[in-house]
Amino acid sequence: MSVNENEVLVKISTTGTISIPKQFRKYLDLQKGEYVKLVLEKDQIFIRKVVIT
Repeated sequence: MSVNENEVLVKISTTGTISIPKQFRKYLDLQKGEYVKLVLEKDQIFIRKVVIT
């Protein structure tokens, strides 16, 4: 992923959901039904891939 592709503007839906852009899902190898962890640090939210076994 290039530097120009590491920031994408996404809109929050009325139900509070967001979509992870395709290039991010591809880069992190995220598939439908998998889990991610949201981490709140000060004024930032980080999304991390997790594997649940």
